[in-house]
Amino acid sequence: MTPLVSIIITCFNQGKYLEKSVNSVLNQTFSDLECLIIDDGSTDNTREVSEHLVTRDSRIKYFYKENGGVSSARNYGFRQCQGEWIQFLDADDWINEDKIRFQLSHKEGKNQSNSVFYTDYERVYLDKEQNITDRQLNIVGSLTREQLIQRLLIPDFLADSPFPVLQQCLLLNRNVFQKKMFDESLKALQDRDFPLDLAIAGVDFIYTPIVGAFYTKHQTNRTNKWSYMKNYYILFYETVYKRHPELVPLCEVGLDFLIKDTIREKDTQNFERLIKITNYPIYFWDKRFKINNPNLLKSIYRIRQVIPNFLIYEKYRGPRSEKIIAMFSQLTKLGKNSNNNPQRQK
Repeated sequence: MTPLVSIIITCFNQGKYLEKSVNSVLNQTFSDLECLIIDDGSTDNTREVSEHLVTRDSRIKYFYKENGGVSSARNYGFRQCQGEWIQFLDADDWINEDKIRFQLSHKEGKNQSNSVFYTDYERVYLDKEQNITDRQLNIVGSLTREQLIQRLLIPDFLADSPFPVLQQCLLLNRNVFQKKMFDESLKALQDRDFPLDLAIAGVDFIYTPIVGAFYTKHQTNRTNKWSYMKNYYILFYETVYKRHPELVPLCEVGLDFLIKDTIREKDTQNFERLIKITNYPIYFWDKRFKINNPNLLKSIYRIRQVIPNFLIYEKYRGPRSEKIIAMFSQLTKLGKNSNNNPQRQK
Protein backbone atom coordinates (compact mmCIF):
# COMPACT_ATOMS: atom_id res chain seq x y z
CA MET A 1 0.00 0.00 0.00
CA THR A 2 1.36 3.43 -0.96
CA PRO A 3 1.95 5.59 2.14
CA LEU A 4 0.20 8.93 2.41
CA VAL A 5 2.55 11.90 2.68
CA SER A 6 1.53 15.13 4.42
CA ILE A 7 3.27 18.31 3.29
CA ILE A 8 2.71 21.10 5.80
CA ILE A 9 3.29 24.64 4.55
CA THR A 10 3.53 27.21 7.34
CA CYS A 11 2.80 30.79 6.37
CA PHE A 12 3.02 34.10 8.19
CA ASN A 13 2.54 37.13 5.93
CA GLN A 14 4.10 35.34 2.96
CA GLY A 15 1.07 35.31 0.70
CA LYS A 16 3.02 36.61 -2.29
CA TYR A 17 5.27 33.53 -2.22
CA LEU A 18 2.66 30.92 -1.29
CA GLU A 19 1.38 29.84 -4.71
CA LYS A 20 4.84 28.86 -5.96
CA SER A 21 5.41 26.80 -2.84
CA VAL A 22 2.06 25.02 -3.19
CA ASN A 23 2.67 24.38 -6.89
CA SER A 24 5.90 22.59 -6.05
CA VAL A 25 3.82 20.24 -3.90
CA LEU A 26 1.07 19.67 -6.45
CA ASN A 27 3.66 18.96 -9.17
CA GLN A 28 5.28 16.11 -7.23
CA THR A 29 5.87 12.91 -9.17
CA PHE A 30 4.53 11.18 -6.05
CA SER A 31 0.82 12.04 -5.95
CA ASP A 32 -0.60 10.30 -2.87
CA LEU A 33 -0.26 13.33 -0.66
CA GLU A 34 -2.10 16.08 1.14
CA CYS A 35 -1.00 19.71 1.35
CA LEU A 36 -1.88 21.60 4.51
CA ILE A 37 -1.52 25.38 4.55
CA ILE A 38 -1.16 26.62 8.14
CA ASP A 39 -1.84 30.34 8.30
CA ASP A 40 -0.12 31.52 11.48
CA GLY A 41 -2.18 34.66 12.03
CA SER A 42 -1.21 36.43 8.80
CA THR A 43 -2.43 39.98 8.16
CA ASP A 44 -1.63 40.07 4.43
CA ASN A 45 -3.44 38.26 1.60
CA THR A 46 -2.54 34.74 2.77
CA ARG A 47 -6.18 33.77 3.39
CA GLU A 48 -7.32 34.94 -0.05
CA VAL A 49 -4.48 33.14 -1.83
CA SER A 50 -5.08 29.98 0.19
CA GLU A 51 -8.84 29.93 -0.44
CA HIS A 52 -8.19 30.26 -4.17
CA LEU A 53 -5.66 27.42 -4.09
CA VAL A 54 -8.07 25.13 -2.21
CA THR A 55 -10.51 25.34 -5.13
CA ARG A 56 -7.84 24.04 -7.53
CA ASP A 57 -7.07 20.71 -5.91
CA SER A 58 -8.88 18.59 -3.31
CA ARG A 59 -5.55 17.64 -1.72
CA ILE A 60 -5.08 21.20 -0.41
CA LYS A 61 -6.47 22.12 3.02
CA TYR A 62 -6.36 25.52 4.69
CA PHE A 63 -6.15 26.15 8.45
CA TYR A 64 -6.02 29.46 10.29
CA LYS A 65 -4.61 29.86 13.81
CA GLU A 66 -3.61 32.74 16.02
CA ASN A 67 0.02 33.77 15.60
CA GLY A 68 2.37 31.68 17.70
CA GLY A 69 5.54 31.32 15.63
CA VAL A 70 6.75 28.70 13.20
CA SER A 71 7.22 25.98 15.84
CA SER A 72 3.65 26.43 16.99
CA ALA A 73 2.43 26.36 13.37
CA ARG A 74 4.35 23.16 12.60
CA ASN A 75 3.04 21.41 15.70
CA TYR A 76 -0.48 22.52 14.81
CA GLY A 77 -0.06 21.19 11.27
CA PHE A 78 1.22 17.86 12.56
CA ARG A 79 -1.89 17.48 14.73
CA GLN A 80 -4.14 18.08 11.70
CA CYS A 81 -2.37 15.88 9.15
CA GLN A 82 -3.05 12.24 8.30
CA GLY A 83 0.18 11.18 6.60
CA GLU A 84 2.53 8.38 7.53
CA TRP A 85 5.38 10.60 6.30
CA ILE A 86 5.67 14.32 7.04
CA GLN A 87 7.35 17.17 5.14
CA PHE A 88 7.47 20.75 6.46
CA LEU A 89 7.87 23.66 4.08
CA ASP A 90 8.02 27.41 4.62
CA ALA A 91 5.72 29.38 2.33
CA ASP A 92 8.58 31.24 0.63
CA ASP A 93 10.45 28.04 -0.31
CA TRP A 94 9.76 25.21 -2.73
CA ILE A 95 10.82 21.61 -3.32
CA ASN A 96 12.15 19.52 -6.21
CA GLU A 97 9.26 17.87 -8.08
CA ASP A 98 10.84 14.43 -7.54
CA LYS A 99 11.81 14.92 -3.89
CA ILE A 100 9.13 12.83 -2.19
CA ARG A 101 9.28 9.89 -4.61
CA PHE A 102 13.08 9.81 -4.49
CA GLN A 103 13.26 9.89 -0.70
CA LEU A 104 10.61 7.22 -0.27
CA SER A 105 12.56 4.98 -2.65
CA HIS A 106 15.21 4.73 0.10
CA LYS A 107 12.89 3.41 2.81
CA GLU A 108 13.12 -0.29 2.00
CA GLY A 109 15.38 -2.17 4.38
CA LYS A 110 15.31 0.69 6.90
CA ASN A 111 13.63 0.95 10.28
CA GLN A 112 11.00 3.22 8.77
CA SER A 113 9.29 4.16 12.02
CA ASN A 114 12.61 5.57 13.29
CA SER A 115 13.77 7.34 10.11
CA VAL A 116 14.29 10.86 8.86
CA PHE A 117 15.51 11.37 5.29
CA TYR A 118 17.51 14.49 4.36
CA THR A 119 18.81 15.96 1.10
CA ASP A 120 21.09 18.56 -0.44
CA TYR A 121 19.59 21.96 -1.22
CA GLU A 122 20.02 25.18 -3.10
CA ARG A 123 19.97 28.58 -1.46
CA VAL A 124 18.18 31.07 -3.72
CA TYR A 125 18.59 34.83 -3.29
CA LEU A 126 15.64 37.03 -4.27
CA ASP A 127 15.28 40.79 -4.75
CA LYS A 128 12.19 42.84 -3.88
CA GLU A 129 10.46 41.77 -7.11
CA GLN A 130 11.15 38.07 -6.40
CA ASN A 131 13.74 37.91 -9.17
CA ILE A 132 16.54 35.42 -8.54
CA THR A 133 19.82 37.30 -8.09
CA ASP A 134 22.02 34.40 -7.06
CA ARG A 135 21.95 30.65 -6.40
CA GLN A 136 24.18 28.65 -4.10
CA LEU A 137 24.35 24.87 -4.21
CA ASN A 138 24.81 23.16 -0.82
CA ILE A 139 25.93 19.54 -0.92
CA VAL A 140 25.49 18.06 2.53
CA GLY A 141 26.60 14.47 2.01
CA SER A 142 26.18 11.53 4.35
CA LEU A 143 26.96 12.27 8.01
CA THR A 144 27.35 10.00 11.02
CA ARG A 145 25.18 10.71 14.04
CA GLU A 146 28.19 12.20 15.84
CA GLN A 147 29.06 14.46 12.89
CA LEU A 148 25.46 15.63 12.66
CA ILE A 149 25.24 16.50 16.36
CA GLN A 150 28.54 18.37 16.30
CA ARG A 151 27.56 20.42 13.23
CA LEU A 152 24.18 21.36 14.70
CA LEU A 153 26.00 23.00 17.61
CA ILE A 154 28.07 25.32 15.38
CA PRO A 155 26.49 28.51 13.97
CA ASP A 156 26.47 28.51 10.16
CA PHE A 157 28.58 31.66 9.89
CA LEU A 158 31.35 29.93 11.87
CA ALA A 159 31.18 26.59 10.04
CA ASP A 160 32.94 25.41 6.90
CA SER A 161 30.09 23.13 5.76
CA PRO A 162 26.40 23.61 4.86
CA PHE A 163 23.71 23.35 7.48
CA PRO A 164 22.98 19.61 7.25
CA VAL A 165 19.29 19.10 8.00
CA LEU A 166 17.36 22.07 6.70
CA GLN A 167 13.71 21.43 7.60
CA GLN A 168 12.60 21.87 3.98
CA CYS A 169 14.90 18.97 3.05
CA LEU A 170 13.52 16.48 5.54
CA LEU A 171 10.98 13.71 5.17
CA LEU A 172 10.07 12.38 8.59
CA ASN A 173 8.22 9.27 9.64
CA ARG A 174 5.23 10.15 11.78
CA ASN A 175 6.44 8.03 14.68
CA VAL A 176 9.52 10.18 15.36
CA PHE A 177 7.22 12.87 16.77
CA GLN A 178 6.61 10.61 19.75
CA LYS A 179 10.18 11.49 20.74
CA LYS A 180 10.16 15.21 20.00
CA MET A 181 7.85 18.04 18.96
CA PHE A 182 9.01 21.54 18.03
CA ASP A 183 9.94 23.71 21.02
CA GLU A 184 7.45 26.60 20.87
CA SER A 185 9.62 28.76 23.15
CA LEU A 186 12.14 29.01 20.29
CA LYS A 187 11.04 31.53 17.67
CA ALA A 188 14.25 30.85 15.74
CA LEU A 189 16.80 28.00 15.48
CA GLN A 190 14.06 25.36 15.67
CA ASP A 191 15.85 23.58 12.84
CA ARG A 192 18.79 23.01 15.22
CA ASP A 193 16.94 22.12 18.40
CA PHE A 194 14.47 19.69 16.79
CA PRO A 195 16.90 17.41 14.88
CA LEU A 196 19.46 17.61 17.69
CA ASP A 197 17.07 16.03 20.19
CA LEU A 198 15.92 13.47 17.62
CA ALA A 199 19.51 12.44 16.88
CA ILE A 200 20.30 12.14 20.59
CA ALA A 201 17.13 10.04 21.02
CA GLY A 202 18.48 7.57 18.45
CA VAL A 203 16.49 8.52 15.35
CA ASP A 204 18.21 7.49 12.11
CA PHE A 205 19.08 10.36 9.75
CA ILE A 206 19.47 8.94 6.24
CA TYR A 207 21.04 10.91 3.40
CA THR A 208 19.21 10.83 0.06
CA PRO A 209 21.42 12.46 -2.62
CA ILE A 210 19.16 14.89 -4.47
CA VAL A 211 18.87 18.69 -4.47
CA GLY A 212 15.56 18.39 -2.72
CA ALA A 213 14.71 21.93 -1.63
CA PHE A 214 15.13 25.54 -2.69
CA TYR A 215 15.57 27.77 0.33
CA THR A 216 15.09 31.48 -0.31
CA LYS A 217 16.89 34.42 1.24
CA HIS A 218 15.38 37.88 0.87
CA GLN A 219 15.25 41.19 2.67
CA THR A 220 12.27 40.26 4.85
CA ASN A 221 14.03 37.29 6.46
CA ARG A 222 14.30 38.00 10.19
CA THR A 223 17.31 35.72 10.34
CA ASN A 224 19.25 38.41 8.46
CA LYS A 225 19.39 40.51 11.65
CA TRP A 226 22.11 39.57 14.13
CA SER A 227 20.44 41.57 16.91
CA TYR A 228 17.45 39.23 16.53
CA MET A 229 19.39 36.00 16.09
CA LYS A 230 21.90 36.55 18.91
CA ASN A 231 19.28 36.14 21.62
CA TYR A 232 18.05 32.89 20.11
CA TYR A 233 21.55 31.45 19.78
CA ILE A 234 22.04 32.11 23.50
CA LEU A 235 18.64 30.58 24.28
CA PHE A 236 19.54 27.55 22.14
CA TYR A 237 22.80 27.01 24.04
CA GLU A 238 21.01 27.48 27.36
CA THR A 239 18.59 24.77 26.27
CA VAL A 240 21.46 22.44 25.35
CA TYR A 241 23.10 23.15 28.72
CA LYS A 242 19.92 22.15 30.58
CA ARG A 243 18.98 19.09 28.51
CA HIS A 244 22.37 17.77 27.41
CA PRO A 245 25.18 19.21 29.59
CA GLU A 246 27.57 16.60 28.20
CA LEU A 247 27.38 18.39 24.83
CA VAL A 248 28.54 21.78 26.14
CA PRO A 249 32.19 21.19 25.09
CA LEU A 250 30.92 20.78 21.51
CA CYS A 251 29.35 24.25 21.75
CA GLU A 252 32.75 25.87 22.26
CA VAL A 253 32.96 27.56 18.85
CA GLY A 254 29.59 29.25 19.18
CA LEU A 255 29.91 30.15 22.86
CA ASP A 256 33.40 31.58 22.35
CA PHE A 257 32.09 33.86 19.59
CA LEU A 258 29.09 34.97 21.66
CA ILE A 259 31.15 35.72 24.77
CA LYS A 260 33.54 37.90 22.78
CA ASP A 261 30.64 39.57 20.98
CA THR A 262 28.96 40.54 24.27
CA ILE A 263 32.27 41.87 25.63
CA ARG A 264 32.81 43.94 22.49
CA GLU A 265 29.25 45.32 22.58
CA LYS A 266 29.25 45.78 26.39
CA ASP A 267 26.09 43.66 26.47
CA THR A 268 25.86 43.02 30.21
CA GLN A 269 22.58 41.10 30.22
CA ASN A 270 23.67 38.51 27.67
CA PHE A 271 27.20 38.35 29.12
CA GLU A 272 25.71 37.31 32.47
CA ARG A 273 23.68 34.60 30.74
CA LEU A 274 26.68 33.23 28.87
CA ILE A 275 29.17 32.98 31.73
CA LYS A 276 26.79 30.51 33.40
CA ILE A 277 26.97 28.03 30.53
CA THR A 278 30.47 28.60 29.13
CA ASN A 279 32.97 25.77 29.13
CA TYR A 280 36.43 26.88 30.34
CA PRO A 281 39.17 27.68 29.49
CA ILE A 282 38.53 30.54 27.05
CA TYR A 283 41.35 32.04 25.01
CA PHE A 284 41.82 35.68 23.98
CA TRP A 285 44.24 37.51 21.69
CA ASP A 286 45.13 34.66 19.35
CA LYS A 287 45.18 32.17 22.25
CA ARG A 288 47.95 34.04 24.04
CA PHE A 289 45.79 34.67 27.10
CA LYS A 290 43.88 31.88 28.86
CA ILE A 291 40.92 32.39 31.19
CA ASN A 292 40.17 29.43 33.45
CA ASN A 293 37.19 30.61 35.48
CA PRO A 294 34.19 32.98 35.39
CA ASN A 295 35.63 35.37 37.99
CA LEU A 296 38.59 36.20 35.77
CA LEU A 297 36.25 36.57 32.81
CA LYS A 298 34.13 39.02 34.83
CA SER A 299 37.28 41.02 35.57
CA ILE A 300 38.04 41.20 31.84
CA TYR A 301 34.51 42.45 31.25
CA ARG A 302 34.80 45.17 33.92
CA ILE A 303 38.07 46.40 32.41
CA ARG A 304 36.41 46.48 29.00
CA GLN A 305 33.79 48.90 30.33
CA VAL A 306 36.34 51.69 30.78
CA ILE A 307 38.40 51.19 27.61
CA PRO A 308 37.28 53.25 24.58
CA ASN A 309 35.93 51.12 21.76
CA PHE A 310 38.34 52.39 19.14
CA LEU A 311 41.42 51.33 21.09
CA ILE A 312 40.46 47.65 20.84
CA TYR A 313 38.17 47.21 17.86
CA GLU A 314 38.81 48.36 14.32
CA LYS A 315 35.08 48.54 13.47
CA TYR A 316 34.69 51.54 15.80
CA ARG A 317 37.54 53.56 14.31
CA GLY A 318 37.03 56.67 12.26
CA PRO A 319 39.64 58.99 10.69
CA ARG A 320 40.22 60.83 13.99
CA SER A 321 40.72 57.70 16.10
CA GLU A 322 42.99 56.18 13.42
CA LYS A 323 45.14 59.31 13.65
CA ILE A 324 45.37 59.02 17.46
CA ILE A 325 46.39 55.37 17.22
CA ALA A 326 48.99 56.17 14.57
CA MET A 327 50.49 58.88 16.80
CA PHE A 328 50.53 56.52 19.79
CA SER A 329 52.16 53.81 17.68
CA GLN A 330 54.84 56.24 16.52
CA LEU A 331 55.60 57.27 20.09
CA THR A 332 55.87 53.61 21.09
CA LYS A 333 58.38 52.97 18.29
CA LEU A 334 60.46 55.97 19.31
CA GLY A 335 60.52 54.72 22.90
CA LYS A 336 61.68 51.27 21.79
CA ASN A 337 64.40 52.70 19.57
CA SER A 338 65.64 54.87 22.43
CA ASN A 339 65.88 51.85 24.75
CA ASN A 340 67.58 49.68 22.13
CA ASN A 341 70.21 52.32 21.21
CA PRO A 342 71.47 54.00 24.43
CA GLN A 343 74.13 56.64 24.07
CA ARG A 344 77.64 55.64 25.16
CA GLN A 345 78.71 57.23 28.42
CA LYS A 346 82.04 59.11 28.31
